[in-house]
Amino acid sequence: MNISHDTLQHFDAVDAYPTRLPDREQITPRRDPVLWSDWSEAAPISRDEAEHYRENGYLVRRDMFSPDELELLVDTAKHLRDTDADKRPADFVTEPNSDDVRTVFRLDEHSPLFARLAADTRLAGVAEFLLNDRVYLHQSRLNYKPGFKGKEFYWHSDFETWHAEDGLPRMRAVSASVLLTDNSSTNGPLMLIPGSQGEFIACLGETPDDNHESSLKAQEVGVPQPDTITRFAQHFGLDTATGPTGTVVFFDCNTLHGSNGNITPDPRSNAFFVFNAVTNRPVSPFAASKPRPQWLANRELIQPIDPIEGRLTRG
Repeated sequence: MNISHDTLQHFDAVDAYPTRLPDREQITPRRDPVLWSDWSEAAPISRDEAEHYRENGYLVRRDMFSPDELELLVDTAKHLRDTDADKRPADFVTEPNSDDVRTVFRLDEHSPLFARLAADTRLAGVAEFLLNDRVYLHQSRLNYKPGFKGKEFYWHSDFETWHAEDGLPRMRAVSASVLLTDNSSTNGPLMLIPGSQGEFIACLGETPDDNHESSLKAQEVGVPQPDTITRFAQHFGLDTATGPTGTVVFFDCNTLHGSNGNITPDPRSNAFFVFNAVTNRPVSPFAASKPRPQWLANRELIQPIDPIEGRLTRG
């Protein structure tokens, strides 16, 4: 699917994906490619992996890091989570009705190691191929679900929020989730609806001011209706992105996903990096009165990443 630059500019001007409608939910076909590159022998993933991503909207890759690299990442993530409550900045989000850390945003700014991970060819290089463009970090975060009391993340499309509240014009972004604990079928792993990336769900309900202050703990605006999720699940099925520590899950910005709460003794921790194409930089929000804060949606530091080869090291 080839889309001209003039067409892209026209779509951006008229809003290709209206959402947060006051009186209805609306489902329309996607107007962008899922896989933006043609596969070749030089690609950083196999042909089968590329086709799986195109058809299903996500890709799971294993055995990408050495034991020493994983130990370093896990230790660094634990140090961040253990930051004293009185020293946590605004980008540390806690669980509802608890002081337990749920999410650490701006992960790449809080940690040089995670900034280096974001630029690694194993992440940024794959993102460049999937999006057929140079990429920058739109958002980075550490998600954590403690054992016994980790709360769920409700079904949603990331793009719907990024379009409505951040002003990302097109579906030309991909998330890379690096598993920092084993993610099993029981401790609240990422769940996805394969194939859902091909439809855009324009959600019901206008965006309240400062919606992020509540949505980061429990999202209620910008989510599909239960009947819609039921139809999608019945048509496409459900899948879980499970794997041992070090597994990397790439998923398209419009793939419906969520996760159950964690009542097992086993915590679940994942690092997320949102790679956006440099040609898809944010404009004014399409369905909010003002953009979300910089720590949630990078608008000011749009620097293309130069992917780095080599192992992760301390220091």
